[in-house]
Amino acid sequence: MNRIDRPRQALAISLAGLAGFVDASGFMANGGYFMSFMSGNTTRLAVDLASNPHRAWVPLSLLLGFIFGVIAGALVAGLAGDRRKPAVLWLVAGVLLGSALADMAGWTVPSQAGLVLAMGALNNTFLRNGEVTVGLTYMTGALVRTGQGIAAVILGRTSQSWVPHLALWLALMAGGITGVVLWLHVGLITAWVAAVWAASMAILVPRFVTPERPIQVA
Repeated sequence: MNRIDRPRQALAISLAGLAGFVDASGFMANGGYFMSFMSGNTTRLAVDLASNPHRAWVPLSLLLGFIFGVIAGALVAGLAGDRRKPAVLWLVAGVLLGSALADMAGWTVPSQAGLVLAMGALNNTFLRNGEVTVGLTYMTGALVRTGQGIAAVILGRTSQSWVPHLALWLALMAGGITGVVLWLHVGLITAWVAAVWAASMAILVPRFVTPERPIQVA
C-alpha cells in the first residue's frame, strides 16, 4: 500500500470495501461459505471432506470459480495495457450485473458463481510485472503489517507506514457490515449495489488514476 500514490490507495480501500460487501452478503446467502475469502473455503473443504463429504463440492466449486475469475481478470489486464484497471473493473461490474440478474430470476447457483468469479477477477486490479501488489480480498498481510507497525511505534520508531494497511482492513470490515445489513433487510438489492459499486469505480479510475505501463512478464 505504501508504494502506491494516494489516488490508488483510495481506490484500493474502496475496492476492499466492495470485497467485504460481496463476501459477507454472499456468506449469508450461501450457508456459511465465502465469496472472496478462499482460505476460509479451503478450511471448509477440509472439514467437509473429513466430516461431511457429500457437501465438499460446495467449497471446491467456489475455489475453482475463484481461480477461473483470477484467470479471466489476468487475461483482461494483460490485453488492456495501460487501461488495465478500468478494464478489470468493467469485467467485475459486468459479472456482478450477471449475478444480480440471476439472483432476480431465482437462479441461486449462477448468482453465487458470478460473485466468486468477480472476486477472483478483482484481485487483478493492482499488478506490477504480472504480480498482485495489493490483495483486495484477503487481509492477513495487511493485519501483519499493521501489527508490525504498532510494534515499531511501541519501540519508539516513528512510522505511519502501517496506517494504510489498517485502513484497508477497516474498509473490508465496513463493507462486510454494510453487506450483511442490506442482505438482512433487502436481500435482492445487494448484488445490484455491488455491480453499481464496481461500475462506479471503473468510471472514476480514468479521472483520478494515471494510466499505467503495460504489464511486463518477469
